Amino acid sequence: MNSPINVTEIAFTAYPVTDMAHARSFYEGVFNLKESACFEHEGKSWVEYDVGAGTLALSNMSADQWKPNNDGPSTALEVEDFEGAVAAVREFGSTFYIEPMDTGVCQMAIVGDPDGNSLIIHKRRPQEG
Repeated sequence: MNSPINVTEIAFTAYPVTDMAHARSFYEGVFNLKESACFEHEGKSWVEYDVGAGTLALSNMSADQWKPNNDGPSTALEVEDFEGAVAAVREFGSTFYIEPMDTGVCQMAIVGDPDGNSLIIHKRRPQEG
């Protein structure tokens, strides 16, 4: 099959949340993300954070159809200080679905955001050579 679609980048990754203020305190407070866009309508919000060339979005706009879940896809946030990030997430009180581990090519841990969505803390190993 030769599709006429040419994907050029991932526009955004979005997570459903139930308590926007609590979600924002996690993403902005723990990971120091800065809001790049916000759309509000009838008491619901869509908030975006630019992360490198991509965007991470949080939304409570479709609460009846789109529910938080730790079984779905997850986003990996590349961090400068893996141990520091793990400590900050622990201090926030987040659940660790997979404790910090070293794969040989990276360090990673999978944690829950305030709604239980899976989020990966990730640190690549430097390339040798």
